[in-house]
Amino acid sequence: MAALSIPPSSSPPPHLPRPTPTADHDSSSSFAPPPVEEEPQPPQLSPPPSIDHVEEEPDAANSCSEDGFSADLPSAATSFTSVDLDSAAPQPQPPVSAVSSPLSPPRVSAEGGATTPSLLHLSFNQDHGCFAAGTDRGFRIYNCDPFREIFRRDFDDGGIGVVEMLFRCNILALVGGGPNPNYPPNKVMIWDDHQSRCIGELSFRSEVRAVRLRRDRIIVVLDHKIFVYNFADLKLVHQIETVPNPKGLCAVSQQQGSLVLVCPGGQKGQVRVEHYGARRTKFIMAHDSRIACFALSQDGRLIATASTKGTLIRIFSTVDGTLLQEVRRGADRAEIYSLAFSSNMQWLAVSSDKGTVHVFSLKINLGLTANDKPRPALDPNVPTTSSHLSFIKGVLPKYFNSEWSVAQFRLHENSQYIVAFGHQKNTVVILGMDGSFFRCQFDPVAGGEMTQLECYNFLKPDTF
Repeated sequence: MAALSIPPSSSPPPHLPRPTPTADHDSSSSFAPPPVEEEPQPPQLSPPPSIDHVEEEPDAANSCSEDGFSADLPSAATSFTSVDLDSAAPQPQPPVSAVSSPLSPPRVSAEGGATTPSLLHLSFNQDHGCFAAGTDRGFRIYNCDPFREIFRRDFDDGGIGVVEMLFRCNILALVGGGPNPNYPPNKVMIWDDHQSRCIGELSFRSEVRAVRLRRDRIIVVLDHKIFVYNFADLKLVHQIETVPNPKGLCAVSQQQGSLVLVCPGGQKGQVRVEHYGARRTKFIMAHDSRIACFALSQDGRLIATASTKGTLIRIFSTVDGTLLQEVRRGADRAEIYSLAFSSNMQWLAVSSDKGTVHVFSLKINLGLTANDKPRPALDPNVPTTSSHLSFIKGVLPKYFNSEWSVAQFRLHENSQYIVAFGHQKNTVVILGMDGSFFRCQFDPVAGGEMTQLECYNFLKPDTF
């Protein structure tokens, strides 16, 4: 799932990489409870509880299970009060008086004010049908197709630096951000929009870089650690050490019953894949340079990776680490902001600081299952994505035999954009940190420049 946030102002703490793994681990060691290095601190608040999480203590969350917290959070079967966001019309929230507890309802402004807020964070939800925007005064939720604002929550107290949706329900994860954070940047606040309040929190010693949600898991990403919790009772089930990860790189599969987590490994250019169902860990040496961006397919079978060079994107099998395909974004260095698979895994979209969104054709045969549809035969009229000089392959450098994008869309250079495939066939949704929303369509046969279908500034709805 693609996301953009304002980068942290402070550099990550130094961290020594772990020894390079040489083969798949037996998961019994990686899933063993981590050692306790100090005594856990007691929760600071009465119910709804907060968890002042001691990173080395896996059972610190157990103290909240008797206080009714699990009734407000989703189990695998979503036992909490779930409200479809599409059925809820935007409603302004009345002001709420301030109280001392951070879990009490924050002061919510009835009106957002005349000035345009500063954007701190952008992320799609798990099925790319909605997106969330964190601003210096709260957060907003939008529907992609048709484009419309679903609701907004503007706080008097400050900004939201991370907003993570749980599909289209009323539960979100919030982290404070900006010059005046609404919540401490080292806490994950579980927000129930049905109640317009936070129903719990997770507290850490260092700033939270990212949060990922599934219906059965909460994943919290710090600079060099990742924590995996059960959503039903907030029990810590796994923690992972990574290389310094200031971007908060992490991805999880969303297919029910199959949990795959991908994160940076223990050394430069390495990707770590956790197969929780098979209780197995896989390490993939994806690049010589540091990992800059990656994306996981919905079912967890494919991962696309890009390095800090930004010229090549590689697609691997998460099962055995096999390199399945390599495509070329360009010849010059670029910062890759976003990678996204289409739902049928036929296409891969890439955005970078070069101001161009590329769509690549994937030629990967993963084998057919009951849920797969047979891939159509190759159309002789479809333009090849490889160079026309491929007939002298082996004579010219590899660059001339690279696979190039089928379709492109031009944007402002040096601006940050994230991308996802739309729910309508052959459409792409692009979000910019300048508040821009684009919905485009590409021709899978003719290729070339995409057709712009919609363009809005979602921070200024009066300009539509």
